[in-house]
Amino acid sequence: MASYKVYTVTFKQSVAKDLRAIPNADVRRILDRINTLAENPRGEGCVKLAGQERYRMRQGIYRIVYEIHDDRLVVIVVKIGHRSSVYETR
Repeated sequence: MASYKVYTVTFKQSVAKDLRAIPNADVRRILDRINTLAENPRGEGCVKLAGQERYRMRQGIYRIVYEIHDDRLVVIVVKIGHRSSVYETR
């Protein structure tokens, strides 16, 4: 059986604030989706964002934006938000 890499999933501190604005039932689904990143950060539904080294995945009307650091086996969740506003930069 082939061995595979397991990534450590971490969060930017600002993600906690992002999650507070989302209903609890949706937060549960989002966190379940994030847990899948540990085994396959480039899995089904993963899209590389143009012009930056970040990826996104969908969970309902929300988007999870994250970075993959293969050299350290780390996935950093940098932003979670509604699809209409998650890509705005400020």
